[in-house]
Amino acid sequence: MMMNSQNYSFLLSPKMIDLLKSSNPVDILEGTTSAGKTTIAIPKFMFEVANSNMKYHVLGGLDTGTVEKNLINSEMGILAVFKGFAEYNGNGTSKIKIPHIVYQTSNGEKIIYVVGYDNKKRWKKVLGSQSGCIYLDEINTADIEFVREIWHRARYRLATLNPDDNNMPIYKEFINRSRPNPKWINDCPEEIRQQLIEREPIGEKWVHWFFNMNDNLSLTDEDKQRKIDAIPFGTKMYKNKIQGLRGKATGLVFDLQKENIITREEAMSYKYIAFSIGCDTSYSKKTHDKLTFELIGITDNKKCVLLEEETFNNKDREQHFAPSDVLPMLTRFANKCCELWNIKRPLDIFIDSADSGTLSEAEKFKRTTHVIHNFYPAWKKTVNIIRIQLQRSWMKTLDFLIVDECKDYLTELDTYSYTEDGELEDGNDHSIQGGQYGWLPYKSKIGNWELLRKIVNDKEG
Repeated sequence: MMMNSQNYSFLLSPKMIDLLKSSNPVDILEGTTSAGKTTIAIPKFMFEVANSNMKYHVLGGLDTGTVEKNLINSEMGILAVFKGFAEYNGNGTSKIKIPHIVYQTSNGEKIIYVVGYDNKKRWKKVLGSQSGCIYLDEINTADIEFVREIWHRARYRLATLNPDDNNMPIYKEFINRSRPNPKWINDCPEEIRQQLIEREPIGEKWVHWFFNMNDNLSLTDEDKQRKIDAIPFGTKMYKNKIQGLRGKATGLVFDLQKENIITREEAMSYKYIAFSIGCDTSYSKKTHDKLTFELIGITDNKKCVLLEEETFNNKDREQHFAPSDVLPMLTRFANKCCELWNIKRPLDIFIDSADSGTLSEAEKFKRTTHVIHNFYPAWKKTVNIIRIQLQRSWMKTLDFLIVDECKDYLTELDTYSYTEDGELEDGNDHSIQGGQYGWLPYKSKIGNWELLRKIVNDKEG
């Protein structure tokens, strides 16, 4: 099956050619803006459909209107590239009620169902049988239930995606189980390579292709520079669009800058006047909510430094922990921190005050073991939105620093977001909350407190 070269042509980069020639059961295309992912995904999918022995296939996107605009009717869409071979029935036909493409190939007539992730009633109709090939555009926006249902029903699976929150289920269950094409592995940023090996690979060969603007040969150097210059360097959007790195681009609660991140050696150069540990708890076996231990240090020049952390999750454990298990774990963490940071006195440990079960266990543990460290309920009179305002201000003035080894905490800062309704999301904040419990008793010793105290006092009443 060939494209109609008289009506359509575009330049193919060596990586695009390798993708077209490949014979993997799964191809996942991720990368920067204007990298040509969709441009090459369309012919790859259509060639796979043409070579398939099965008649029915699926093309999915955010909604049918988006699929029509970006994949079917666009200048480089299916109807342009495969003119004379593909016919789109947007309203369905008397025989097939849902939108679909009739695709004439040398291997017989193929039917490609067109579905939107937003229409559960419609996409459920295509799940009744096996599919030959599926193409899920911007899979990071898909209903995860739809992906789980359709993925195992197809012989060939193609997905494109833009950088998003690496903690989303789509990454853990699908994307991060692929592996970079060895020939092009150096094009894939190290940060993403490390994220790809967080999950065990699948037995069959799932291949990850990272595309950047250099793979789009239709872009001139001037075009590339204009796109780069259009987005301020150092912003989350620059990280997503230009560098192709994951993490939410909009709606983030915190504006993490590279200056907020320091090495262990840099942290050890400060003189500390106080240390404490904050602990946020979660015992859920169904979610990825975490139990977090965060060591906070307050310096003599009014900086708050996140020094150490440990996080645990019951969902991923064979042996689940309970409140009675947490106190020995916390004590071991505190002892380790004292040794690493030369802390000569018992540590105050502040546990989520809403967790009466763990606090009761703490009282019993202290009474029966006579452990030297002290356990207290976290101080929550400072409401969450004010804690965030304080921390945002301190991060801006570089009075809040994080040791670069505290990966879970840094991930949350790059993830924690507001909802579309402007509310703080319920999740991605367990390390952040644990850190807050650690610094709340010392907030008056941090940064520009004198400028902020009236706001805080007004809110606290």
